[in-house]
Amino acid sequence: MSTFIPASRLFKEWRKDPEFVREYDALEEEFALAAALIKARADAGLTQEELAQRMGTTQSAIARLEGGKSRPSTTTLAKLAKATGTRLRVSFERVAG
Repeated sequence: MSTFIPASRLFKEWRKDPEFVREYDALEEEFALAAALIKARADAGLTQEELAQRMGTTQSAIARLEGGKSRPSTTTLAKLAKATGTRLRVSFERVAG
């Protein structure tokens, strides 16, 4: 019989490890980008397949973008914006320190 451990409990334990925290925080921007791509698609009421058709690509390519497994070019981001009826904006923010 397997024991179920909630992900939230595991995450809480992992956050005690400085190396985990460092690596996790390094991925923050990639997580944010993936979340923004998913939100744009969802807000447009599109499935991955429908978005792929509008962009002239495949559903698996959209899944890779949303899963953070590939880094999209600005051209790809612009196509996604057009396909979802949104506007692409890129900005730079000053970091503390």
